[in-house]
Formats: sequence, C-alpha cells, structure tokens
Amino acid sequence: MLPSQPELRTVSVTRYVTPLREGGSLPAIVEADDDFLYVLKFRGAGQGAKALIAELIAGELARMLGLRVPELVFAQLDAAFGRSEPDEEIQDLLRASEGLNLGLHYLSGAITFDSLITAVDARLASEIVWLDCLITNVDRTARNTNMLIWYKQLWLIDHGAALYFHHSGQPWEEQARRPFAAIKDHVLLSRAIELEAVDADFRQLLTPDRIQSIVRLIPDEWLLTDDPSAESPDERRQVYARFLETRLDNSSIFVNAANDARKALV
Repeated sequence: MLPSQPELRTVSVTRYVTPLREGGSLPAIVEADDDFLYVLKFRGAGQGAKALIAELIAGELARMLGLRVPELVFAQLDAAFGRSEPDEEIQDLLRASEGLNLGLHYLSGAITFDSLITAVDARLASEIVWLDCLITNVDRTARNTNMLIWYKQLWLIDHGAALYFHHSGQPWEEQARRPFAAIKDHVLLSRAIELEAVDADFRQLLTPDRIQSIVRLIPDEWLLTDDPSAESPDERRQVYARFLETRLDNSSIFVNAANDARKALV
C-alpha cells in the first residue's frame, strides 16, 4: 500500500561521527537521540536550504510512487554542537547549519549500485527514469548513480541536485514545460522501455492533493530569505507545487524526449 499522507519525524543530532568527503557539500554520518545513524545534509553547505528542499520533495515523491528511499527526518542541530569539532571547515559548516537540517537513515552495509553487476528490470528502470525526468534530477549517471543495493534491493539516495529550476532565476512556468535534456546520461535509460505505461500509472498517483501534502512538509525556515520583497513561505511552497503539477500535465514532453534519447543509444 502506497503512503498518501507523508510525515517526517524530528530528531536531535547528538554525535558527529564522520564526514562523507566524497560529497561536494560535506554531508556527514551522525547519531541522533533515537540512537540511529543518519546521513546528515547541512543547510549551511553548498546550495543551502534549496538542496534540502529538493531532497525532501524528491524523496517523498519517490516514496509515494512506491520506490525505495531511506527514511527522511528533520534533524535539529544545537548551537553548541560544533564547539568541540577540531576541523575548522567542519566547525564553520556546523555553525552555519544550526537549526533544522535533513537526515537520511544510514543504510549500514549498503553497496553502490553498479549497472555492470546488477540488472534492473525494465519496469523499475522506467519508473526511476520517469521520476528523474519529473524532478529534473541531473545526478543519476554511470559516474555517480546515487543508488545503493541494500539487502538485495535497490534504494534511491541523494536528490539535492534535483528541481534545479529554483537556482536559475528564470520563470518556473517555462521550465516546467521543457524536456529534460540531461536524461541522455541516465544510467538506467537503456532499460527504460516502459515509460508510457509508467507515465499513465504515476500521473494517477500524483494527485494535486498528494503533491500539496509533500510541499506542506517544507519548513518555513528553509523558505525564508533576507529579501523583504520575496514571497511568503506559503507562496514559495506553491511554486514547487505548481511546477510539479504543470510538469505532470505536460509529461508527454519529457517522456517523448526520454524515449528519443534511449533510441539514440542503440
């Protein structure tokens, strides 16, 4: 049964375990007050809160569609947390990230997906390609698959580079109707031969109410800016909702572009 009303728990970070330096924004493995380990995405890193918004929206959309994503949690970082950290770069990151961040449940023992080793069936490949077209996720290539194998199942991770329209400064309306050119580099594109069937099924699942239930999860503090003329948090949430709804209404554009890109691989 697919979830229809997403909810995120809130945990407090109690221990910084180790940085994951392969990530450009210095995510880290941390322990929280529920005694679980999480991969923590910091609001003070790289693209800031927008990367966390993309991670949240994309992850919960994937979960709503029945794809496997580690549990997402809001992770509270106390102001005193970084004072004992000896690394100055990490200390600066912790200070800039005080407040609410985003954690992904750490899949201990998981291995990086390798398309040369693990076969993905056509339906699952089509579902993942379709999702990445919807959210304009540029970060699922052969060089960086952002997928893990955990207990023989495929899990999707790291969606902070998705929804890149919110970085461009261009009108979201025209970007919502564009094909997704970067799909040509998707690691699963060659197996995605069921995109039309997936499109029909997934468009039924992602109703406006369900999209609203996801964007409502975005915390106000991730949406506030120093610009007094900027939209309110609620208005900014609606930009994400309208972007996704418009993209769904015009999904044939990105489905056709993905099919053309797949045929060009042959």
